[in-house]
Amino acid sequence: MEPGVLIQILVWGLYAGCIYILLAIGLNLIFGVMKVVNFAHGELLMLGAYATFWIYTLSGVNPYLIIALAMIILGIIGVFIERLCFRPIKGTGKLNEIFLSLGLIYLFQNLAALLWTTDSRSIHSPYSNVSVSVGSVRLPLDYIIIILFTIVFLIAFQLFMKRTTIGRAMRATSQNRDAAALMGINVERMDMLSFALGSALAAAAGSLWLISGQIVDPYMGSIPAIKAFAVVIIGGLGSIPGAIVAGLTLGIAENVVPLFMQSFAGLLGVSMSFTAWKDTIAFFILIIVLVIRPTGIFGEKGE
Repeated sequence: MEPGVLIQILVWGLYAGCIYILLAIGLNLIFGVMKVVNFAHGELLMLGAYATFWIYTLSGVNPYLIIALAMIILGIIGVFIERLCFRPIKGTGKLNEIFLSLGLIYLFQNLAALLWTTDSRSIHSPYSNVSVSVGSVRLPLDYIIIILFTIVFLIAFQLFMKRTTIGRAMRATSQNRDAAALMGINVERMDMLSFALGSALAAAAGSLWLISGQIVDPYMGSIPAIKAFAVVIIGGLGSIPGAIVAGLTLGIAENVVPLFMQSFAGLLGVSMSFTAWKDTIAFFILIIVLVIRPTGIFGEKGE
């Protein structure tokens, strides 16, 4: 295998990992604070992608500059979802939460299909034809921007959670709701803010997905959401570092492993394509991790 091809595959894996990380951190944040598993998180990614698509289509502004606005829009939608849907049933049982989130999946999918039809849509990034030379390898500028954007965002998110009053209040609520309430923290407000921030993170992931050249349709959120859940479980429920490590591992593995499988098959004289294995890799890694360490890589025993 040529080193240049391997470098390109690794960069593609890092790009995919960045999308999974943003989506998984949003899931982890909501679960950590509210102890709610939102299966409709992929539909928030889809809505974020549509928000970026329509703002870009109507305004023509650089799509990277639209990401912040899409995050604000989905953050507001997240507030309404938490207030109107999850807040009334909180504490009534996990089964109610599961069926509510499953119902939201069909609601958002059909609403998007009604408003925007089921046609696939995409946009062309202003840098789609621009590449950067790294030695003898040329890498898409969009992928590099997405990786750098994710790094900057993760640093900002870490600073927010550790240095701001709201961030520390969220962490306290995730560790012990009763103790946080006794210390004067409005835990219900932290629920609302965590859901809003988690939804905004999903919007960022959806926007980057769209900008990178992927298509958008009402049903696009399912596979990324499943992979994000795999990332959360592999990294450990509630663990942000775990989501980062697992997201990068998954993104690289699902791009590199099929390539090695195809190369190995070629050495054996077998002509086969292993492209379809890309989505299987996530669950293969998930099974291995759960067998070896059921709580995930960074999960604590007894959780």
